Amino acid sequence: MEFFWRSGAKPQSLGILPGTFNPITVAHVALARAALARVDEVVYILPRVFPHKQYARASFAQRMELMCMVARESRNTSAAATAGGLFVEIADACRAAYGSGVALTFLCGRDAAERIVNWDYGRPEAFREMLRNFDLLVAARGGDYEPPLEFRAGIRTLELEGGFDYVSASEVRERIARGEDWEHLVPAAIRRRVREIYE
Repeated sequence: MEFFWRSGAKPQSLGILPGTFNPITVAHVALARAALARVDEVVYILPRVFPHKQYARASFAQRMELMCMVARESRNTSAAATAGGLFVEIADACRAAYGSGVALTFLCGRDAAERIVNWDYGRPEAFREMLRNFDLLVAARGGDYEPPLEFRAGIRTLELEGGFDYVSASEVRERIARGEDWEHLVPAAIRRRVREIYE
């Protein structure tokens, strides 16, 4: 795990927000801020290799630059990269960086939670085993998430203030391509740089 911006916090509980961040949006920031009421620190994670996507449009360096600009604006927020993009790989990297005693919580929206829970990990019990090492905080996105009964102890709901159902990195890119207003979808601190990278 390589830190590009590290908070000075010494967390007992860590919120992990992995993503492609192409670019980072106000929804990502809202998720991190809401989680800070439940965890000591949030780290934005940009994997160097994604399990299901390739880098396109913005480079790794450009995305990380934007993430660091955002992380610097919030208390107890860091930005880092991991070699792999699977949750197991990210959790292992966070344990190595933060210590074995830190409680790990992955942060995501409902749509991502559905993918994570239903992903084919090769073994039926694999996800249950993962929930022994970390839990999930899931924000409503296009509706509340109802996890399968057997996973409910490890998956909790995270309330966000405001509506973010319409906010996504793809929406930002599409609006830029169509020449429509997009600035309200990204944090103010990065708008100028997003314009330079994506327009």
